[in-house]
Formats: sequence, structure tokens, C-alpha cells
Amino acid sequence: MTFVSPEACPALVLNADFRPLSYFPLSLWSWQDAVKAVFLDRVNIVSEYDRVVRSPSAEIRLPSVVSLREYVRPARFPAFTRFNVFLRDRFTCQYCGSPEDLTFDHLIPRALGGQTAWDNVVAACSPCNLKKGGLHPRDAGMWPEQMPFRPTVFDLQKNGRLFPPNYLHDSWLDYLYWDTELEP
Repeated sequence: MTFVSPEACPALVLNADFRPLSYFPLSLWSWQDAVKAVFLDRVNIVSEYDRVVRSPSAEIRLPSVVSLREYVRPARFPAFTRFNVFLRDRFTCQYCGSPEDLTFDHLIPRALGGQTAWDNVVAACSPCNLKKGGLHPRDAGMWPEQMPFRPTVFDLQKNGRLFPPNYLHDSWLDYLYWDTELEP
């Protein structure tokens, strides 16, 4: 048997309805947080690793999947952040489609009264952002592939499933639904 460090044993966190709290980033807790939640009776253990940790008075198999005892109602609308803009726009420049060197662009530039808000910001690569500059899209001749909009949590979860993590433990697979049918 090979030694597996506890640090290599995160726990997938499911809501009380057995859906992940988040797909992107995937809702994972460190082994310490998962064990603490077990002892505080905040979660149910759904699946375990073969790895055991010991204290002077106890031994516990590390949880690989836990579910919250109480349902956490997800927010309907996510916070406006750079990461969430990129996720909404599937990590691609909305002008040329490049996934490289992303920034965000104000469709209506701030100098022309545009706001930093969901309905005015799109993901843009640096070259396209520089090319458009402080111009109105009409004057620059640059319109985004998808017009900006305020996404729901469902929209971001759906897009997050397009980008599965590099590592998924076998015990997690029954609870994760990666949609490989959608195009990134």
C-alpha cells in the first residue's frame, strides 16, 4: 500500500440535495475542514477514502464526499467579479475568440458614461481591448460575439461544467455532471 498524504484527500461538498455547492470552482474542502464538520455534526459522510487519520483517542477514515445536513439556498445572481465575467464568457475574448491574455472591456467605455456592470463588460484579450480602446463599438467596428448580460448562478454553473478539473476522484463521479455536449 502506498502512502497518501492527507493533503491529497480533499472532500467534495454537496448541498443537502446532493448537488455540488459549486462546479467552478469545484466545491472542495481540505481534509481538516471536512473532519471538523463531521465532528460538529454539520455534514453527513457520503463516501470515504481508504486513508485513515488518528489522534490519541480516535481514528477516522477521511471523507471523500460529504453532504450538508441543512440545505443552503444558492444565491440567484452571482457577484460581479472578473472571474465570473470570464466564466460567463467561457474564458474567451468576445471579439476574436482567443482564450489568451484575457482582460475585461467596457462595451460602452467609462469615458462615454459606461458602467462597470454585468450588462456593459465583456471578456476581451489584451490586443482586442487595446484595438477598441476608448471607442464605442460602433466607432471601432467591434461588436462582441455575445452581448453582455447578468448571468444567473445556473448560467455560471452550466459554463463551469465545460471546464472539468484535471483530477476527479472516483467517489465524486456520481455527483458531478460534466456536460461534454456543449461547445466551449
